[in-house]
Amino acid sequence: MSWVLVCDDQAHMTRLIELTLVRHGWKVITCADGVAALEVLDQEPPPQLIITDFQMPRLNGLGLIRYLRERPELRNVPIVLLTARGLELSEQQLQVSLGINRLLMKPFSPRQMVSLVDDLTRRPVSPRMACAGAL
Repeated sequence: MSWVLVCDDQAHMTRLIELTLVRHGWKVITCADGVAALEVLDQEPPPQLIITDFQMPRLNGLGLIRYLRERPELRNVPIVLLTARGLELSEQQLQVSLGINRLLMKPFSPRQMVSLVDDLTRRPVSPRMACAGAL
């Protein structure tokens, strides 16, 4: 089964993303920091997508991304960087310098998250999202 790694030190954020993506057919593994994410990635096959927060304890999102882009088996996995604060670099600069695929500012809607995940993994838009009354 395809899976997504979600890494954020705010439990309510990982839970929101997990519930949203599971509802749309994804297996989700969550972690509270970059070190825990690396431990999961050492034990699992590569995910289809990694969503990581910018600010986390032990190993922040930028450190995690740099490490992931050095590993051949993870180099091409799409990465979404979440942040609640303004960054000094633009999304385009981060894409070039770190190899992220998208920058997503908090707060975001579940609809945004599902659309972004479907786009980055090239899945067709979830039928639930196509319904007028979805989220």
